[in-house]
Amino acid sequence: MGKDFLKQQNKAAIMGYISAILASALFGSVPAIAKPIISNVNVLLLSSIAYLISALTFTPIAKRAKTSFTKKECIILIIVAVCGASLAPYLYFAGLNQTSASDTSLLSNAEIAFTVLLALLFFKERLKPIGFVAMGLVLFGVVIIATNLEFSNTLFQINAGHLLILAATALWALDNNLSRIISTKIDTGKLVQLKSAIGGAILLGIVFILHIPFSVNPAQIPYIVLLSTLGFGGSLYFFLQSLKRIGTIRTIVIFSMSSVFGLIFAGLILQERIGAFQITAIVIMLTGIYVLNRKESMRGKPEPHGFGF
Repeated sequence: MGKDFLKQQNKAAIMGYISAILASALFGSVPAIAKPIISNVNVLLLSSIAYLISALTFTPIAKRAKTSFTKKECIILIIVAVCGASLAPYLYFAGLNQTSASDTSLLSNAEIAFTVLLALLFFKERLKPIGFVAMGLVLFGVVIIATNLEFSNTLFQINAGHLLILAATALWALDNNLSRIISTKIDTGKLVQLKSAIGGAILLGIVFILHIPFSVNPAQIPYIVLLSTLGFGGSLYFFLQSLKRIGTIRTIVIFSMSSVFGLIFAGLILQERIGAFQITAIVIMLTGIYVLNRKESMRGKPEPHGFGF
């Protein structure tokens, strides 16, 4: 019985790692897929359409899932959808409008730090000292990719745009941790469908409130469908699968490799050059991820729930 249980645990962990890698690869494809259309479609409109198409894509899967919700699970689901799929994107784009793209790219990495901090403080995950070193390596690698170690003069001048970006990353961090709770209780396909539908509907409401023109070129539709099904829906599905198998900290750290996959897709699809800084960053991040996923880096197995739920 004990050996069978260990085999099941190891199999679940392996599937969790594979799911995290797939999630990061699919999300990393977003910039390359969105590049041909982002200049002609408002980003809020694009996000709302992408989430709604994602919801439609997962509807057949969700229909097969027999899921009943408790009151607490409904509350968590609503919080997750509002924070992660509507409010955070809105704050992010509002912040992007008030600061530079380079500052935004760097500040966005605060999501990793906020996610780990919340997981440690409220959601019963624990790191040993070597785990913190691994986290530092991963964050350093992400910073190198985002900046090439060239920092703008405005980065350290806190403004409204910076605060909005940081608020968005904090909401995404809360979303990541709460999703860890609910992913163990609700079918993953159903969760993707509901989160996408709620978030997409709210974003679409914001589009109408702000009187954003609803204009999409028919030639852009294949890119939008691909972006929705793979970059949004697919990455979210595998991200949630990983959360419930290997926990929040390991998932978010492996998911940070999406920036690496973004470089790879940019090189393959957009013919953008990958330089020495990026290669160095990839090596540093892979080292940090390897160290973090060793048994010596974390204390025990994380609980699937917490924060009083």
